Amino acid sequence: MEIKAIEASQTWQIRHEVMWPDEPFEFVQLEEDNLGLHFGVFDQEKLVSIVSCFIVDDEMQFRKLATLEEFQGKGIASQLLNYILKLAKEKNLNKMWCNARTSKKTFYEKFGMKDTHKTFVKANQKFTIMEILLENYKRNY
Repeated sequence: MEIKAIEASQTWQIRHEVMWPDEPFEFVQLEEDNLGLHFGVFDQEKLVSIVSCFIVDDEMQFRKLATLEEFQGKGIASQLLNYILKLAKEKNLNKMWCNARTSKKTFYEKFGMKDTHKTFVKANQKFTIMEILLENYKRNY
């Protein structure tokens, strides 16, 4: 497995297939994608997991962390999350956060992320905002 920087357009297929298969393809194309940093995990030449990161001031939001179904449960998303946590620390950012599906909350808690209890619903999915102060991050995997 290798983690590499990728183009925003390379994230769209996995975003659509894994996160929003019942929505139109355009639903996963974010207006702000061209402002972000995008990373992918490759199994040989196949892109199997993706994430998009957006830095504003001293914070980084990550969005659309997704792994192809046949590659889930192998620690790939954990590797990718640790990669971007390390990147955020190297950039001397203070906080990293995401809008997590409430069903995935325990995954993010393994990395020291805390639930802010700020919740919302988008396209019939419940989300909660999870965050971590980077001074508290210690690699868990």
